[in-house]
Order: sequence, then structure tokens, then C-alpha cells
Amino acid sequence: MSGDNKNLIFTILAIIGGIVVLGWVLKLTFALLGPLLLIGLGVLIYMMFAKNKGGRL
Repeated sequence: MSGDNKNLIFTILAIIGGIVVLGWVLKLTFALLGPLLLIGLGVLIYMMFAKNKGGRL
């Protein structure tokens, strides 16, 4: 096996590994999307009420 073939194999394996890792990251992101949206909405509501009461934020 020449050097070019080894580089090609490593490149293909790196691309496949990148796709697998990207799939895991996207799966985790969509699994956590609901709770993150709820937390963000809660923080937004808290900030709105704190500004209405004259609090410092």
C-alpha cells in the first residue's frame, strides 16, 4: 500500500468519523432543545418582571 492510498483511507475514515460525531452532537442538541427553551423563556420572563419592578438588571 503506497502513501497515497494510506492518506486516502485516513481521509475517508476521518470524514466518516466527523459525520458520526456530528450526528451525536445534533441528537444531543435536539434532545436538550426543549429544556433549554424553557429555561430561556423563564429567564426572559424574570427579566421582564424585574424591569417592571424597578430592579437593577
